[in-house]
Amino acid sequence: MKIEFAPLSLPLQRRLQTAAVVQWVFSFLCLAQCCTAAFIGLLFTRFWLLSVLYAALWFVDREAPLRGGRRIHMVRNSAVWRHMRDFFPITLVKTAELDPRQNYLVGFHPHGVLAVGAFINFGTEATGFSTIFPGITPHLMMLSLWFRVPFLRDYLMSGGLVSSDKESAYHVLQRPEGGNLLAIIVGGAQEALDARPGSCTLLLKNRKGFVRVAIEQGTPLVPAFSFGENELFDQVSNPKGSWLRWIQHRLQQIMGISLPLFHARGIFQYSFGLVPYRRPINTVIGKPIPVLKKHKPTEEEVDRVHQKYLEELSKLFEEHKAKYNIPEDSHLEFI
Repeated sequence: MKIEFAPLSLPLQRRLQTAAVVQWVFSFLCLAQCCTAAFIGLLFTRFWLLSVLYAALWFVDREAPLRGGRRIHMVRNSAVWRHMRDFFPITLVKTAELDPRQNYLVGFHPHGVLAVGAFINFGTEATGFSTIFPGITPHLMMLSLWFRVPFLRDYLMSGGLVSSDKESAYHVLQRPEGGNLLAIIVGGAQEALDARPGSCTLLLKNRKGFVRVAIEQGTPLVPAFSFGENELFDQVSNPKGSWLRWIQHRLQQIMGISLPLFHARGIFQYSFGLVPYRRPINTVIGKPIPVLKKHKPTEEEVDRVHQKYLEELSKLFEEHKAKYNIPEDSHLEFI
């Protein structure tokens, strides 16, 4: 006999969605510190052996983030991510087919404050990536710093995230069977400092490393633009040349991560807090750009492919902006 469950009431659905987003923001702000504290703290309790055994496993498994990670489908398919998807909501849009016999390198734009769209679309199955792109396995690159944190590294790898090292990129893109997609948030942490509602500025003009990797591997480039990514948070004004921007830039140089001072709404009120606004995110995946393989491309060859990528990304933005309520006079600005 088939058992049917009554649908959740709307208030309960909204509470679950908010809880899912709150845990994501908490993960971004505090999880690394909590994991490190737990690892060290266990050493001073009767459970010290757990930390010792984990450290031994960590040493043996230290190369995993550079070898494609260790995804766990149960984690990727968790209901938590579906609730988080529905909070905004988040939608993945396909504009072209991807051949499962081929590997792909996706440039994701913009970073936004927390890269929510990138994580939900490529780090989980909440938006149905495997259904939309059958035969394609997604890998999302993340700063290698986070894979040095005990426990957190396993949490990240369970979603299919890999280290943002060149070695990691090569490992994914060189798989001969094909069907692998490597997503890179090209603007990175520095671009997060300019993430605010209405912004169409991308840190991309001189970011060519991902293009060089694509040429060296003969991997098609795929532009992706996440409409709404910059609309989730307000940010304390930090224009270039200001003391705040100088401090943020210095901290990024030292730590490798940026520290945008963001704010939005609260859990129980809507005037101030760290919970993002309920605004839709629509991640549009463009068509592949063929790339000829060359082991040592010249600067001119890299520039030519990079310019083609900028043109295709701009075209993708212009073709879809009206659908997602972007003003007609808004255009991408590359810096």
